[in-house]
Amino acid sequence: MDILQAIQERHSVRAYTEKKIEEEKRQKLEALIRECNEESGLDIQICYDDPDGFDSKMAHYGSFCNVNNYIILAGNPSDTLQEACGYYGERIVLEAQVMGLNTCWVALTFNKKNVKKMVPNNKKMVLVIAIGYGETKGVPHKSKALESFIVTKGEMPDWFRKGAEAALLAPTAINQQKFKMGIRDGKPIIRIAGKGPYTKIDFGIVKYHFETASGHKVY
Repeated sequence: MDILQAIQERHSVRAYTEKKIEEEKRQKLEALIRECNEESGLDIQICYDDPDGFDSKMAHYGSFCNVNNYIILAGNPSDTLQEACGYYGERIVLEAQVMGLNTCWVALTFNKKNVKKMVPNNKKMVLVIAIGYGETKGVPHKSKALESFIVTKGEMPDWFRKGAEAALLAPTAINQQKFKMGIRDGKPIIRIAGKGPYTKIDFGIVKYHFETASGHKVY
């Protein structure tokens, strides 16, 4: 499986088996996280074999089961923190999918008190990602028609269409998909469209999908 296939096949999974993540995969994940932290300045970390992170009524309410591994997304408080967490978090999510692991973005339904203990006092915790071997592979989310997201008229270059189609497969909070895409002076533009919860995180995820599939940087 490559990243483009991972974009197609990755779906949110909330229930996990007891199977542990193998040492080889742990090393790959930790190396990737170090790389992401170096590039972004974020403070991402991964916790293994720790059920306390999802030991809460909120987690059970969110239908989470056997979440023993999770990734913490945190960093210095800034206007770009949420977008960066979305962008680099999705990079890790898709690499995990390539490894045969399943994931789920989680903003509310985890034990924040237990997880926050692992975050340095000068850093802001944004959200976590559940990771492990899912009981299922998840199901695709419904999406609107591609044309409803495009603001530029005329024919779309093949690279732009590939990026836009990948962007529609990006997970967004409550599947809100609040973004618009277009081309200006030959460069791809993506913008948040409307208000909604966690739209800046969603924007980072969408941006990563588009850039990975199209090979073009978003402006």
